[in-house]
Amino acid sequence: MRAVIQVVSQASVTVEKQRIGEITGPGLMILLGVHVDDTQKQADALVNKILNLRILGEEHSALELHAPVLVVSQFTLYADVRTGRRPSWSKAARPEQSEPLYEYFVHQIRNQGLEVETGQFGAMMDISLTNTGPFTLVIDSDDLAAPRRG
Repeated sequence: MRAVIQVVSQASVTVEKQRIGEITGPGLMILLGVHVDDTQKQADALVNKILNLRILGEEHSALELHAPVLVVSQFTLYADVRTGRRPSWSKAARPEQSEPLYEYFVHQIRNQGLEVETGQFGAMMDISLTNTGPFTLVIDSDDLAAPRRG
């Protein structure tokens, strides 16, 4: 799984001119991509890492502050643009695999007692946010498996 995490003072998602999710921060905006090889194990590792990172004010984590979270599925995080002029989506999980893992990811955050808003899986969405800092991280669950040396 790959996540783009932004610290926000506000974020919202709109589908067909209807606001379907909104948070007021400090909070986290998470764009989530699911890889073809991902399982619940990757989701658990990513949720644990994101919620415990000390990235909010005065080095607090989202769990410590009970910060709100907006999660939006974004398969384009696995675009392969190495060749040609059109991105390849071969590394992005198909909807029948990615939607249950996306829902599991959201459920695991809610299980921690945090307010979670979401986008609409598979829909064309407009996302609005105010990035604080600015502060943005990209985390890949593959990088959480083992510590790097050197």
